[in-house]
Amino acid sequence: MEKKQIKHNPKCEHGELCHSEKRGTLWRRLTALALVLCGCSGMATKTNSGLNGKGATATQTVHDFSAKSHDGKDIALADYKGKVLLIVNVASKCGFTAQYEGLQKLYEKYQGQGLMILGFPANDFLGQEPGTNDEIQQFCKLNYGVTFPVFAKISVKGKDMHPLYAYLTLKETNPEFGGAISWNFNKFLIGRDGKILARFGSRIKPEDKKLVEAIEQALQSPSGKQD
Repeated sequence: MEKKQIKHNPKCEHGELCHSEKRGTLWRRLTALALVLCGCSGMATKTNSGLNGKGATATQTVHDFSAKSHDGKDIALADYKGKVLLIVNVASKCGFTAQYEGLQKLYEKYQGQGLMILGFPANDFLGQEPGTNDEIQQFCKLNYGVTFPVFAKISVKGKDMHPLYAYLTLKETNPEFGGAISWNFNKFLIGRDGKILARFGSRIKPEDKKLVEAIEQALQSPSGKQD
């Protein structure tokens, strides 16, 4: 009896598309589909959330962040919801250090109306904040009678920039007032809703008319917004 000869498919030794070839084809199709889906997902993330690599997104507010107190406790900035905030990067050995006095006066005058000043010591500029957290606290109280919160030392620029300052300074999250911190005692005014209202440079003193008027306007608004 003659053996029936099988016609060979050039793609397979067994006359039909072999299992390994089928699996390979299916795998290639699934991989291509996955790449397309991943690409779409990546595009949506970039467009919708505005991720900037520092843990801050355009849809957040200041209330979404936390910081360490001088004694290492986690403080949620959501605790300040309903307050108008003035966030300042401070230093003890700077030409603008005397602004502590004006900041304390602002705090005493407007605290009862809902103003909270938050100081963030940073050693980013010519080593002008070299002390420990305890030394910074002592310096502020002994020299300027500071009673508003002064947090643990952070970085306000560079690779180790605190996420709060990434949110405050990066153009992706703060297109209107963003930009790198250039020196100590930059001031960000935050509404009661946690959104950024204004920014004032180092040379704008706490008693400056523009800053005071902006604070008063924010305090008069239920949401903290400026009209």
